[in-house]
Amino acid sequence: MQSVSCRWLQRAGVELALLRLDRIDPLISGNKWYKLAPHIAEARRLEAPGLISLGGAHSNHLHALAAAGARFGFATAGLLRGHEVDTPTVRDLRAFGMHLHWLGYGGYRERHRADFWMPWRERYPGWLPVAEGGLGQAAVHSCASLVGMIERGLAGLGWPDYHQLWAAVGSGTTLAGLVLGEAGRHPVVGALAVPADHGVAAQLARLLTDCGLAADTGYRLLDASRGGFARLDGELARLLLDFEDETGVPLEPLYTGKLLLALRETLERGEIAPGSRIVAVHSGGLQGRRALQARLLQLYRAG
Repeated sequence: MQSVSCRWLQRAGVELALLRLDRIDPLISGNKWYKLAPHIAEARRLEAPGLISLGGAHSNHLHALAAAGARFGFATAGLLRGHEVDTPTVRDLRAFGMHLHWLGYGGYRERHRADFWMPWRERYPGWLPVAEGGLGQAAVHSCASLVGMIERGLAGLGWPDYHQLWAAVGSGTTLAGLVLGEAGRHPVVGALAVPADHGVAAQLARLLTDCGLAADTGYRLLDASRGGFARLDGELARLLLDFEDETGVPLEPLYTGKLLLALRETLERGEIAPGSRIVAVHSGGLQGRRALQARLLQLYRAG
């Protein structure tokens, strides 16, 4: 837990602390470890020879899975969206020993079909499939433990409590875990990194229902997508780079950057009372920024 301050927080009279999941490990970083841990444990229980999952050419999820496989000695395979491209993430996946398969865009859209995994189970017999992003009930319960980390970190901040918990939302798994862990003690705000029409709200409701919770209590969602996943603009670039300059905290633009911009906009609308203490989850993903750095600088300078 790290307390941070910058000009827009000072203007609003609000205190902010970040749960620095980006610092838990140099490779298996951020919330991805918490979503992967139960799958790795299940693979060991089943004595599976490997794990296979899906993602894009910049996927933090596949990057963490491949790094975990290299470290802990199990094989990994990645089913990638689109056609083969060369990115820093893809180069890392190959270096970690992950078997890569490019599905095209049509093939990737079929991942929700009931029979999608059948040919991959035949190709990789005994391997454990992991849903895109580690999605699932076991991962929700694993992410619920993050609330305990926050509570244990309060003493180091000198905070008796906090008023809201914020997190970026991709699949909804981490947010569902936070809602589960909070059990109604603090309101949870989810900043959507993808547009509302991607179905994340319904997916989040299913995850919560599967965990025995009411689907619509304890949290609210904000559209922080800036018009699309991976959509960058000058305002986002300036927020990210100025925040880094003022606080020394590195960010990536697709999740934590959009989360903090949504928080700033909420403060500017006067929707959070001065004197409030906010905790926000820094969900890692810094490895994916490498391919976006030049674009961020270009947008920043243009503004």
